[in-house]
Amino acid sequence: MLKFPPSGQSKPTELSYTNSCFSEHIASSIFNMLGIPAQETMLGTFVINGRIKVVCACRDFTVDGKQLFDFCSIKNTILDSDSNGSGTELADILETIEKQQFIEPGYLLERFWEIFVVDALLGNFDRHNGNWGFLYNSVTKIIDIAPVYDCGSCLLPQADESVMCSVLENEDALHQRVFQFPTSAIKLDGRKINYYDFLVKAGDTECNKAVERIYGRLDVKKIHTFIDKTPYISNLQKEFYKKYIDARIKLILSPAHDMIVSCFS
Repeated sequence: MLKFPPSGQSKPTELSYTNSCFSEHIASSIFNMLGIPAQETMLGTFVINGRIKVVCACRDFTVDGKQLFDFCSIKNTILDSDSNGSGTELADILETIEKQQFIEPGYLLERFWEIFVVDALLGNFDRHNGNWGFLYNSVTKIIDIAPVYDCGSCLLPQADESVMCSVLENEDALHQRVFQFPTSAIKLDGRKINYYDFLVKAGDTECNKAVERIYGRLDVKKIHTFIDKTPYISNLQKEFYKKYIDARIKLILSPAHDMIVSCFS
């Protein structure tokens, strides 16, 4: 599958998702680096009407008899409530994970929180119930958690060059995009979760365990090297991605990890 950047027909704004192909590739690759199976991606070029576009190619993991069932469809079969399968209230998601019988609930819960923590690292604002789920193999009859996919909403894909420069040069602009937004698509008591507030409170035992696991796997040098070698992106973009990830480690994951260690060690 190829993911394309916006057509360019509309006026460029901070909401243009111009960099979503780069976000898809870099974020998916970082998930894999952190030990969470994700789709395999690569960047390349595609010619449309004589114009060269940089696209993200995503390897199809629904081959050889495999079928994807997103969490939304699973949730619809489990809960009978006002919030349907697309509802992202945390309590409903956790209840669905506990009640579903497709995958061992403890295993699924671990993966859910690990994905949440890495989304916090990458600033993903759109991990809804339709872009994660289960993979069923109709040949072997085995069902497992699908590789992480649809990561185009990570790493501020809406940011143009002026925003990148602002984040690199202005600490307030950087902090705004760490502490205030993006927020998670998952809600707590009807409000989208603020990654910093939620993780630093260390209020969920399974989430805390995921923080410790992910934090222990972080290799900043490896992430930097990968970004530096990523084709088609400018030096400005490379510096922006590295600084943004570094800031989210320093300002979100590190304080959360320290809080967990101090409270529960």
